Amino acid sequence: MNDELVVLGGGESGVGSAILAKVKGLSVFLSDSGLLKEEHRKTLLDHGIDFEEGGHSEEKILQASEVVKSPGIPDTTPLMRKIREKGIRVISEIEFAGRYTNARMICITGSNGKTTTASLIYHILKSAGLNVGLGGNIGRSFARQVAEEHYDYYVLELSSFQLEGVYDFKADIAVLMNITPDHLDRYDHDMQKYVDAKMRIVRNHKMGDSFIYWMDDPVVTKELEKLKPASDIYSFTEKNNHLATAYSEGNKMYIQTKGTLFDMELELLALQGMHNLYNSMASGIVAKLLDISDDNLRLALSDFKGVPHRLEKVASVRGVQYINDSKATNVNSCWYALQSMRTKVVLILGGTDKGNDYSEIEDLVRQKVRALIFLGKDNSKLHAYFDGIVPSIEDAGSMKEAVDAAYRLAKKGDTVLLSPCCASFDLFQNYEDRGNQFKDCVRRL
Repeated sequence: MNDELVVLGGGESGVGSAILAKVKGLSVFLSDSGLLKEEHRKTLLDHGIDFEEGGHSEEKILQASEVVKSPGIPDTTPLMRKIREKGIRVISEIEFAGRYTNARMICITGSNGKTTTASLIYHILKSAGLNVGLGGNIGRSFARQVAEEHYDYYVLELSSFQLEGVYDFKADIAVLMNITPDHLDRYDHDMQKYVDAKMRIVRNHKMGDSFIYWMDDPVVTKELEKLKPASDIYSFTEKNNHLATAYSEGNKMYIQTKGTLFDMELELLALQGMHNLYNSMASGIVAKLLDISDDNLRLALSDFKGVPHRLEKVASVRGVQYINDSKATNVNSCWYALQSMRTKVVLILGGTDKGNDYSEIEDLVRQKVRALIFLGKDNSKLHAYFDGIVPSIEDAGSMKEAVDAAYRLAKKGDTVLLSPCCASFDLFQNYEDRGNQFKDCVRRL
């Protein structure tokens, strides 16, 4: 065995890891079973990094001293099985990059809300003048930032896949928004395996570290009783129960930390709706733990612009509002979206089903949805569940078909909502591509 680091996957995360390895003087080889994007290929060539694409040289890979694996590669692939059998250590980009920085780590995970919360925390800290980077499952590669920049703080959005490969890495402030079923196809349809991956966010926590969570989440509450992390624990909830750190009462949000009480009118928050109140509360607790002033926090919570593809208002056409929630790749995300709707809805659902249970949204669909449009290669599971629940259901084979059908079915005052509950890989490159196509089609109406 040589002392070469092998990076599997040549996306943003893999290329960043390879650059960091090179900068730190390690021998590194990157391998991708598919073809690399032109920009990634050029970056690797510019840095003089040894790489291959369109297949894996197994013999070379199995000589590695350590493998940095892209979060998208499951452990069940034949190559990953061989790597594990040989006893080669497999880590994530997060674990690898964490070795080379002393910055304070603010890490956010959860089945829903993590992108918005991570973006909001980053916005608050940056607005307050802190030297902060944003990475993980969002924005630029964390490893590449560690290689090329110098930040005192990192705000990292972490998926369960990224957390699987974390061992010595520690979040100084860990935020867990919620745990609902998601990606169960990746976890042998075993909810506990998914929960265990999420709870790795408090791995290595000791006294002085902070853990922030949603007090009303039964799954997280149960896990906390089992794990009993040594960290200081802070919680948020909708209504004041005299136990939570952050809560709402009357028309205000309150955050009580370190003997101080922050308050802000709910209507001044840039993000509206119950799920967004939780995002604002969690972000506000982080801000107060980092001694951000009340004035700076109020300003940042009121002028935040939101996240693309997450309840993003696209346009109003003939009295119908079109909303792009393409980032809703699981059922719980769609539940939040429907819950925040104040009008009748034409809902566009469908894509690659990850073992979804649609019963969670059934009541809201019955109450609010005028028509359903199924956008996917195989809509049989959606039909089996929703046929007979909504009077009008149509299938669409492309985004244009879906938007045209929605235009026809919606009545003045309605909302057309793209909130698919599913991954996008059957018809689109990713959820961004799906959302961008939706926006293009709406703007052409």
